[in-house]
Amino acid sequence: MESLLAAAHLHPATFSPASLSSSSCSRSPSVARGVRSGGRTVRCAYTKDAILYALEHDAMFNSDEVIQWESGKTINTIAAAQGISIRRRCRPRYPSEGSGDDKAVPRDILEQIIWDKEVEVSQRKAKKPLRSVMESSEHAPPVRDFIGALTAAYNRNGVPALIAEIKKASPSRGVLRENFNPVEIAQAYEENGAACISILTDEKHFQGSFENLETVRNSGVKCPLLCKEFVIDAWQIYYARSKGADAILLIAAVLPDLDMKYMLRVCKSLGMTALIEVHDERELDRVLKLDGVELIGINNRSLETFVLDTSNTRMLMEKRGDIIRDRGIMVVGESGLFTPDDVAYVQNAGVSSVLVGESLIKAEDPGRAIAGLFGKELMR
Repeated sequence: MESLLAAAHLHPATFSPASLSSSSCSRSPSVARGVRSGGRTVRCAYTKDAILYALEHDAMFNSDEVIQWESGKTINTIAAAQGISIRRRCRPRYPSEGSGDDKAVPRDILEQIIWDKEVEVSQRKAKKPLRSVMESSEHAPPVRDFIGALTAAYNRNGVPALIAEIKKASPSRGVLRENFNPVEIAQAYEENGAACISILTDEKHFQGSFENLETVRNSGVKCPLLCKEFVIDAWQIYYARSKGADAILLIAAVLPDLDMKYMLRVCKSLGMTALIEVHDERELDRVLKLDGVELIGINNRSLETFVLDTSNTRMLMEKRGDIIRDRGIMVVGESGLFTPDDVAYVQNAGVSSVLVGESLIKAEDPGRAIAGLFGKELMR
């Protein structure tokens, strides 16, 4: 929400009616206070007539969420009404610091990650403001067709296309690979048939980095790259693009509907693919109500408890598979995939691509492990 209401002054055209259906450049709005627009008081920081006109006539600005926010409801209250349990702290330091009321206790792992991410993004934005990151994104290497690469691999091999993941560690498993060279791993994945590559960029909990993403992109690896990040602000999307990302992860368990709509618009303006991740039926229904969704990931791992249940994919596809197919949305199976039987299970459920990390990255030869995962060598 605050990402949406954070930079209208950077590019008012983003909020024109035409921008809803075109690929015109998206910029995130920042907010002016006490200005009248359309009969209601608007909290935004800039009062240029062109901006107010654009905002007044933009469907997102007139959404229920913005009106509720303008009436005094908190971001957390609005999110909770959509089934989002993750609370936002919006504090300038890590929640483990401080004492008394200022020292918070997260409900689960995901909430801890998001609270830490708020601090990280705030600090990064202070060093490199949105305008600067947007300018850097314009000079990034050309965007590559992420969905096109997945479709071609699926047609070529007859099994779900592979998004092979590069990650050094996870909160639940600790360090997964001591001998960690992102470029060597990416090259091995590509040589053994991966269609795309996912790169963890979270530092605090996964020991990843945007530098890993940039290094792999500049190494000559041709596979499209997914920035696997816990996105809470559009700034991260522009930053990922500036580092060479072709796609980015958006998590429905974290982002209210309006944030997802806005971030989809930003991705479209940059030519990037958004992989929207869901974990349950309510999240899937929220995502299916959005326009412009092309790629949905069904995660078999609860991000709150990190418990795995591969039947989650089948259950959701049985309930909503017809809608997904009618809209031409590609589905990615995520987590809990270790054997050819696991891959066949989600393929039979209707999945045409899979995102796999742990079973590959822990292998002595991550590239050769791909053949073991699928029960055959994949054609490139």
